[in-house]
Amino acid sequence: MSIQLITFDLDDTLWPVQPVIAQAEQQLQDWLAQQAPHLGVVDVPRLHSLRAAVLSQTPELVHRVSELRYRVLLSACLEAGDALPVAQETAEAAFQVFLSARQNVQLYADAKPVLGQLAQNFVLGALSNGNADVRRVGLGEYFSFALSADALGVSKPDPSVFQAALARAQVTAQRAVHIGDNPLDDIFGAQRVGMRTIWFNPQQQPWQGERAPDAQVHSLSQLPQTLLALQQE
Repeated sequence: MSIQLITFDLDDTLWPVQPVIAQAEQQLQDWLAQQAPHLGVVDVPRLHSLRAAVLSQTPELVHRVSELRYRVLLSACLEAGDALPVAQETAEAAFQVFLSARQNVQLYADAKPVLGQLAQNFVLGALSNGNADVRRVGLGEYFSFALSADALGVSKPDPSVFQAALARAQVTAQRAVHIGDNPLDDIFGAQRVGMRTIWFNPQQQPWQGERAPDAQVHSLSQLPQTLLALQQE
């Protein structure tokens, strides 16, 4: 059956995410040290501790990474004795520092050429549990839409994420393919709604899930040929 829609995971599928988060965390710490030194050391272990405390009070935020990070920063400000209006202002400014740095991704070299080629023949959508913005990372021209856990209030592998993409594109699951690196969030999640799947596996790890993906690639440059093969099945 012909493919009409291709959805992509973002982090660790179109770029490596760990260097991005590490850099963003460092820029956040540097900003807080300069602009809010009264908070003390707001390093990753402390942020993790605050995160656990916030989630214990509002577990629904686990799917809203942006709101969760803001609330963690707000908690740090309130803990330091800031009045609520001051705490909110500082937390929002600090969050924007992190969010801006979080968009400074280093795309895989073949990401733009492949997306440009695929966008000529398919509707492309982005599905992410993170808070990268396809426009701010320089990929907005290739995607017809982008859905995030922040906006949906649920995260992959929840079937509703993939169903939302199918509804947005107005295609059936049989005419859609999802591409991602995570066996659970991406492959299992998409399989649950009947989409075909391509596992992005640059480390060439053995598949250990229950149901194998329809295909796997070790580089994005393999996608056009792989999708052609799926079209012909």
